[in-house]
Amino acid sequence: MREVLRRLITGAIYVILLLSAVFLSSDAFDFLFMVFGLACLYEYKRLTLLRGYYIFVAYLGLWWSYIYLIHDQVLINILMLLTVTVNLALLFYLFNGKRNLNYTFEKFVIGLFYIGGGCIFLTMIPYKDNIFAKYLIIGIFILIWVNDSFAYLVGKSIGRNKLYPSISPKKTIEGTLGGGVFSLGAAYLLSLYEPILNTSQWMIMAVVIVISGSIGDLIESKLKREAGVKDSGAILPGHGGMLDRLDSLIFAAPFAYLTLNIFSYVS
Repeated sequence: MREVLRRLITGAIYVILLLSAVFLSSDAFDFLFMVFGLACLYEYKRLTLLRGYYIFVAYLGLWWSYIYLIHDQVLINILMLLTVTVNLALLFYLFNGKRNLNYTFEKFVIGLFYIGGGCIFLTMIPYKDNIFAKYLIIGIFILIWVNDSFAYLVGKSIGRNKLYPSISPKKTIEGTLGGGVFSLGAAYLLSLYEPILNTSQWMIMAVVIVISGSIGDLIESKLKREAGVKDSGAILPGHGGMLDRLDSLIFAAPFAYLTLNIFSYVS
């Protein structure tokens, strides 16, 4: 009971912090995820035994350039291509049981674009037509939270068939499907109150987030299994580390950003 209460309190503080940053200002939101990115990189370094602090310098340089200096869509697309390519390489790493991260340069590049690129695109998502669309990013958060929460609840209630037992023994196929169904329901409700995307677009976004977010969660689980630890850190009592909390969101962010760009291009 005490553990459940601790998780609830930590979760509530985390949600309040996120929403406060979103409603306070775009700069507060940008700064928050810059800090979250540094925390995730620190935990990633510990998981992969990556030495040195060069990755922090590279991340801050990349983040500052793309958030404040670079507005050319071609350069943004290049970063998106690099980030998506690294994420697809991580997909190969996830399903190849013999594949581990062994080389320093490999760990550096993966950390920079998987976490750094993910945080950058997460920060870019709310900026639609040079306006900070706060309810759009809140909608993305809600889809991630609904998927994670109901995947856990449905899996715990009726889950029988393991999704990927060698990497994450507690995750089930029933839980994953349950999280997806409830996320689609949440997407429909969001479309009624946030017209920045229409109903079809919100539903497509839910599918993108459910699939990519679930993969991101499994990838972080493999990183932890390879490192022989249960959590990426202990900064969030009852929830583990910051990477434990943001793994789905960071991995899904570039795919969500790409989906929004496709919506804009098609419309």
